[in-house]
Amino acid sequence: MIKISNIPAKTKSFLKEVYIELRKVNWLNRQELFKYTMIVILITFVAAAFLGGLDYIFTELIKRFILYK
Repeated sequence: MIKISNIPAKTKSFLKEVYIELRKVNWLNRQELFKYTMIVILITFVAAAFLGGLDYIFTELIKRFILYK
């Protein structure tokens, strides 16, 4: 069982350790962040176009061969 009087000390210790670990992180600079963001956006659009194309093709196949419209 956790003693209630111990919670603030443990919280303070935890936050101090988090701060120390965050100081060790190698953050991206502005150029790298922009480059990787553009890559993610491009891949997202390519995947969306591909899946949209497949959806269109399968919808047309269903209309022509299954529904006989």
